[in-house]
Amino acid sequence: MNAAVSAAPTVPSSPHVMNTYGRLPIAMSYGRGVRVWDVNGKEYLDALAGIAVNTLGHGHPKLVPALQDQVAKMMHCCNYYHVPDQERLAQMLVERSGMTNVFFCSSGLEANEAALKLARKYGHDKGIERPEIVVYEKAFHGRSIATLSATGNARIQAGFGPLVEGFIRVPVNDIDALKKATAGNPNVVAVFFETIQGEGGVNPMRVQYLRDVRALCDEQDWLLMIDEVQCGMGRTGKWFAHQWAGIVPDVMPLAKGLGSGVPIGAVVAGPKAATIFQPGNHGTTFGGNPLAMRAGVETIRIMEEDGLLDNAARVGLHLQTRLLTSLLGKPGVKEVRGQGLMIGIELAKPCGVITQRAADAGLLLSVTADSVIRLVPPLIMTIAEADEVAAILLPLIEAFLAE
Repeated sequence: MNAAVSAAPTVPSSPHVMNTYGRLPIAMSYGRGVRVWDVNGKEYLDALAGIAVNTLGHGHPKLVPALQDQVAKMMHCCNYYHVPDQERLAQMLVERSGMTNVFFCSSGLEANEAALKLARKYGHDKGIERPEIVVYEKAFHGRSIATLSATGNARIQAGFGPLVEGFIRVPVNDIDALKKATAGNPNVVAVFFETIQGEGGVNPMRVQYLRDVRALCDEQDWLLMIDEVQCGMGRTGKWFAHQWAGIVPDVMPLAKGLGSGVPIGAVVAGPKAATIFQPGNHGTTFGGNPLAMRAGVETIRIMEEDGLLDNAARVGLHLQTRLLTSLLGKPGVKEVRGQGLMIGIELAKPCGVITQRAADAGLLLSVTADSVIRLVPPLIMTIAEADEVAAILLPLIEAFLAE
C-alpha cells in the first residue's frame, strides 16, 4: 500500500474530464473497512460511503474474493441469455420485499426511469391516454429528462426545459394535500416518492402517512411506487425503509447499496405491476450482468451473516442520540433527523463549507439541500467509529455556528 501511495504523491488534474462536479481537492487511493486513504497517504473516516453505496465498507474480506472469482469467470454477457445469478438475486429481493418480480439495470436513475415507464404503461393499458404521476416537493429521482422532471428541485432543472409533462407535485406528509391535488382527476396512475428523501435533505415520510397513501392507492387503483435507492438495503435497520410502516409497494426502485460499489439497479414489482413490461417494452445492455448480480447476491448474503441490519439500527440510534444530545436546542441547529445510518443535521444557514472542513479533519460527509449535513456511512460501522464521527463533527458544527 505504501508503494501505491508514494507512486501518486499529488492530486491529479483533470483537464479532459467534463466539469460536472464541484470536487474537493482529494484523490482516493484505497480503503479498508470504514476508512480510506488518499494518494498522499492521509486517512479519513468514511461517513459518506460513496453516497450510501459502500454497504460493506471498503475491501471487505468476504466480498473481495467473491468478486475476484466472478471477474475470472465472466463479467458480462447480454440479456439474450439467462444469467443464473439474476434468478438468485431476484429471489433474494422478492423474499425480503414481499413482492414478486424484478427487472435489473445499472443505476438508480435507470431504475426510477423504468418505474416511470411502468406507471405510464399501466395507465395506457387501462385506456388512459395522458397518464399523470404524483411526485413530491424536494424529491430527487435522477438527472435524465424524465427523472429530472419528477425531481422537486428547480435549481438542478434550470437550463434543461422543456421538462416532461404528466407530473402532479405535492408536499410531504400531507394526505389532505394529496387528496386535494388528485380529486376528480381520472388520469392519475401512480404516487411516487422516497421513504426518506436523500438529496432533498434527509426528510422522512411519517409512518401513518405511508399507510394512508397505501390505502389511497388501493382505493383509487393507483400504483404505489417507492424509491428506495438511497434509504433501502438495510440502511434504516430494515431491508427497505417503508417496511417500518408495515406496507408493501407495487413498484420499488433500488440501486446504490445493493452492489456494495459495483454499479447496479433494480426495479422490484408486486402483482399489480409485475407483468406490465413484456419483451420489447424495456431493456438495458449492462443491467443484470454477471458481475453486478454476484455483487448483489454476496452483499445480501454478507449482510445477513454479519447481522448488518441490526447493526445499522443500533449504531445509527447511538450516533443520532449523541448528535441530538449535543445539538438539540443549540442556536442555529434546526433539527437532527433520519433513521438508522441515514442521518441529517439541518442548520439554520447554508453550511456547504463543512464538507471541506470535515475532510481536512479526516471525516468524509456531504452537505445536501444547502443546509443539511448528511451522514450515510457503511453499515459495518461500529459504536466506537460512530463516536469518532461525533468527536470530529460536533466541534466543526459548533465552530461554524459561532461564525
